[in-house]
Amino acid sequence: MNKLPISVIIPVKEEEENIETCLNSVRWANEIFVVDSQSKDRTAEIAERMGARVIQFYYNGEWPKKKNWSLENLPFQNEWILILDADERISPELRDEVAETIKNTDYHGYYINRRFIFLKRWIKHCGWYPSWNLRLFKHKEGRYECLGEGTAAPQTGDNEVHEHIILRGKAGYLKNDMIHEDVRDLLHWIERHNRYSTWEARVYKNMRSKRSEQDIKGAFWVGPIERKRLLKKVWVHLPFRPTIKFIMMYIFRLGFLDGKPGYYFCRLHSHHEFNIKAKQYELKLSQTFVNERTNTEGN
Repeated sequence: MNKLPISVIIPVKEEEENIETCLNSVRWANEIFVVDSQSKDRTAEIAERMGARVIQFYYNGEWPKKKNWSLENLPFQNEWILILDADERISPELRDEVAETIKNTDYHGYYINRRFIFLKRWIKHCGWYPSWNLRLFKHKEGRYECLGEGTAAPQTGDNEVHEHIILRGKAGYLKNDMIHEDVRDLLHWIERHNRYSTWEARVYKNMRSKRSEQDIKGAFWVGPIERKRLLKKVWVHLPFRPTIKFIMMYIFRLGFLDGKPGYYFCRLHSHHEFNIKAKQYELKLSQTFVNERTNTEGN
């Protein structure tokens, strides 16, 4: 097989059930880095056996997180970078498209549409398809934004999750989909999103009060990412967000057409929003306590 001049980054932590399939889907790349966070399972062993270069990342609790650290520190031999999570796959059709795409000098990066598989079903509705992610780009031209959450809360993870790539240059869109399917059970999904909700509660808090210098500016007419960011800035101020989330996903975005997996998907995301809201309240109480103690000590 002719190898493509692309460097693949796969950030992982205890992904032994997903990593082999992911690596098989990108074996056409001439350089693959698996950036691990000291996994206790066989993730690193499997990755090394399959020819990937395993790099250990030690998180200090602050910025940068794993993906940006990788972009700054790994010894890439290629200009083009492809970032994948361990539960994502590149189809042969997408691989062929990527091979042609990187020959085009007009673009510095490309959005890839993600096809999300949940409970063995492709979620075509719920607002989750199309789901564009900037994952293929020239190394020097793209970095993940910092959402200004500051020092990370314990147990929130060391990897960028919902941050977007800020690209210097023009971005295009690929036609073929990337497949996203975690073969693990719902326990892992729920545990992972519990961590996400702790992080997102802090991000929501900052969005309600201030904006990071590296934040993508919200704008309705600029592009889909800027439009999504504008809506998010409005969203964080709304009451009854968990209920609104379910109604939007299941009814207005036709989640009911995805059958039982669609219903469970919408309910879980509604509960995820509830967790964020509860943790926002917890942060507010903690801040109130700190302010009261400071005032008392000052007097």
